[in-house]
Amino acid sequence: MQEFANNEASLKIESDQMSLVFVHSPFCGTCHLARKMLSTLEALFDKGIFYEMNASLHPDLMERYKIKSVPCLLVAKNGEILEKIYAFQSVPYLHERIVNYVKQKDNYPGNDE
Repeated sequence: MQEFANNEASLKIESDQMSLVFVHSPFCGTCHLARKMLSTLEALFDKGIFYEMNASLHPDLMERYKIKSVPCLLVAKNGEILEKIYAFQSVPYLHERIVNYVKQKDNYPGNDE
Protein backbone atom coordinates (compact mmCIF):
# COMPACT_ATOMS: atom_id res chain seq x y z
CA MET A 1 0.00 0.00 0.00
CA GLN A 2 1.39 3.39 -0.96
CA GLU A 3 0.79 6.37 1.32
CA PHE A 4 0.07 9.75 -0.22
CA ALA A 5 2.23 12.76 0.52
CA ASN A 6 0.86 16.34 0.60
CA ASN A 7 -1.22 17.07 -2.53
CA GLU A 8 -0.55 13.67 -4.10
CA ALA A 9 -3.93 12.31 -2.98
CA SER A 10 -5.89 14.88 -4.93
CA LEU A 11 -3.75 14.39 -8.04
CA LYS A 12 -4.21 10.61 -7.99
CA ILE A 13 -7.96 10.78 -7.42
CA GLU A 14 -8.31 13.25 -10.29
CA SER A 15 -6.07 11.31 -12.71
CA ASP A 16 -7.51 9.38 -15.63
CA GLN A 17 -6.35 6.09 -14.12
CA MET A 18 -8.45 4.01 -11.77
CA SER A 19 -7.51 4.67 -8.13
CA LEU A 20 -8.33 2.55 -5.11
CA VAL A 21 -7.78 4.73 -2.04
CA PHE A 22 -7.96 3.42 1.52
CA VAL A 23 -9.03 6.28 3.80
CA HIS A 24 -8.16 5.65 7.44
CA SER A 25 -7.21 7.11 10.77
CA PRO A 26 -4.26 5.83 12.81
CA PHE A 27 -6.48 5.93 15.92
CA CYS A 28 -9.18 3.67 14.43
CA GLY A 29 -9.11 0.01 15.46
CA THR A 30 -11.45 -1.01 12.64
CA CYS A 31 -9.08 0.69 10.20
CA HIS A 32 -6.25 -1.56 11.36
CA LEU A 33 -8.39 -4.63 10.62
CA ALA A 34 -9.40 -3.19 7.25
CA ARG A 35 -5.72 -2.59 6.39
CA LYS A 36 -4.97 -6.27 7.07
CA MET A 37 -7.79 -7.28 4.71
CA LEU A 38 -6.49 -4.97 1.98
CA SER A 39 -2.94 -6.26 2.47
CA THR A 40 -4.29 -9.78 1.98
CA LEU A 41 -5.91 -8.67 -1.28
CA GLU A 42 -2.66 -7.11 -2.46
CA ALA A 43 -0.92 -10.44 -1.76
CA LEU A 44 -3.68 -12.23 -3.69
CA PHE A 45 -3.30 -9.91 -6.69
CA ASP A 46 0.50 -10.09 -6.21
CA LYS A 47 0.95 -6.31 -6.46
CA GLY A 48 0.27 -3.06 -4.69
CA ILE A 49 -3.15 -1.91 -5.83
CA PHE A 50 -4.15 0.44 -3.01
CA TYR A 51 -3.12 3.92 -2.01
CA GLU A 52 -3.73 5.09 1.52
CA MET A 53 -4.79 8.45 2.85
CA ASN A 54 -4.78 9.50 6.49
CA ALA A 55 -8.13 11.23 6.98
CA SER A 56 -6.69 13.50 9.68
CA LEU A 57 -4.17 14.96 7.25
CA HIS A 58 -6.66 15.58 4.43
CA PRO A 59 -9.80 17.23 5.90
CA ASP A 60 -10.35 19.14 2.64
CA LEU A 61 -10.59 15.91 0.64
CA MET A 62 -12.80 14.34 3.29
CA GLU A 63 -15.23 17.21 2.80
CA ARG A 64 -14.90 17.44 -0.99
CA TYR A 65 -15.61 13.74 -1.51
CA LYS A 66 -18.19 13.56 1.31
CA ILE A 67 -16.45 10.75 3.17
CA LYS A 68 -18.65 10.09 6.19
CA SER A 69 -16.47 7.75 8.23
CA VAL A 70 -13.37 5.62 8.26
CA PRO A 71 -12.40 3.10 7.15
CA CYS A 72 -13.48 3.86 3.61
CA LEU A 73 -12.28 2.53 0.29
CA LEU A 74 -12.71 5.06 -2.50
CA VAL A 75 -12.83 3.93 -6.09
CA ALA A 76 -12.08 6.97 -8.24
CA LYS A 77 -11.33 7.92 -11.82
CA ASN A 78 -11.10 11.38 -13.40
CA GLY A 79 -11.95 13.00 -10.08
CA GLU A 80 -15.24 11.14 -9.92
CA ILE A 81 -15.92 8.78 -7.04
CA LEU A 82 -17.32 5.64 -8.64
CA GLU A 83 -17.91 3.87 -5.34
CA LYS A 84 -17.35 4.26 -1.60
CA ILE A 85 -17.01 1.07 0.40
CA TYR A 86 -17.51 1.48 4.13
CA ALA A 87 -18.31 -2.14 5.01
CA PHE A 88 -15.14 -4.22 5.25
CA GLN A 89 -17.08 -7.42 5.93
CA SER A 90 -14.49 -9.97 4.80
CA VAL A 91 -11.68 -10.51 2.32
CA PRO A 92 -13.96 -12.45 -0.11
CA TYR A 93 -16.57 -9.66 0.10
CA LEU A 94 -13.97 -6.99 -0.70
CA HIS A 95 -12.49 -9.10 -3.49
CA GLU A 96 -15.89 -9.40 -5.11
CA ARG A 97 -16.44 -5.63 -4.83
CA ILE A 98 -13.09 -4.57 -6.33
CA VAL A 99 -12.01 -7.30 -8.76
CA ASN A 100 -13.56 -5.59 -11.78
CA TYR A 101 -11.95 -2.26 -10.86
CA VAL A 102 -8.55 -3.96 -10.58
CA LYS A 103 -9.07 -5.54 -14.01
CA GLN A 104 -9.97 -2.13 -15.47
CA LYS A 105 -6.88 -0.63 -13.89
CA ASP A 106 -4.71 -3.41 -15.33
CA ASN A 107 -6.14 -3.02 -18.82
CA TYR A 108 -5.58 0.72 -18.99
CA PRO A 109 -3.32 1.48 -22.00
CA GLY A 110 0.06 2.75 -20.90
CA ASN A 111 -0.42 1.67 -17.30
CA ASP A 112 3.05 1.07 -15.95
CA GLU A 113 2.24 0.30 -12.31
